[in-house]
Amino acid sequence: MSDYQKDFYSWTREQVEMLRSGRFDELDIVNLIEEIESLGRSEKRELENRLTVLLVYLLKWQYQPARRGQNWQLTIQEQRLEFFDVLNDNPGLKSQLQALLTHSYRKAKIRASKETGLDTDDFPGTCPWEFPQLMDDAFLPD
Repeated sequence: MSDYQKDFYSWTREQVEMLRSGRFDELDIVNLIEEIESLGRSEKRELENRLTVLLVYLLKWQYQPARRGQNWQLTIQEQRLEFFDVLNDNPGLKSQLQALLTHSYRKAKIRASKETGLDTDDFPGTCPWEFPQLMDDAFLPD
């Protein structure tokens, strides 16, 4: 059997073959569990990243109106679409949306501050938008 640490690709191929052929007693259960858990965390991180980028650009849109442009608008639209794609593929994450929003907004404030030169205190302490607004294709803050 391939070493999980040294040749991950070969290890995954072998695990798949064992699963397909019903050789369950040969599976590397400990590492399979770790990888399956990692997949779930990865999807959650992807959703959080999409939401964070969306929030960064909405903050920039609201707080730097002179710099608004088509590229920002396109980024906002793309992040919404990608967010929906990840959420549709992982409906179990819907129950965590509020926590994701809280965490993503904290990260977005820091990133928006760095990108705009504004202080983090210039932005609201909590997210000023609700999910329906954030996901509304027509919504752009004033």
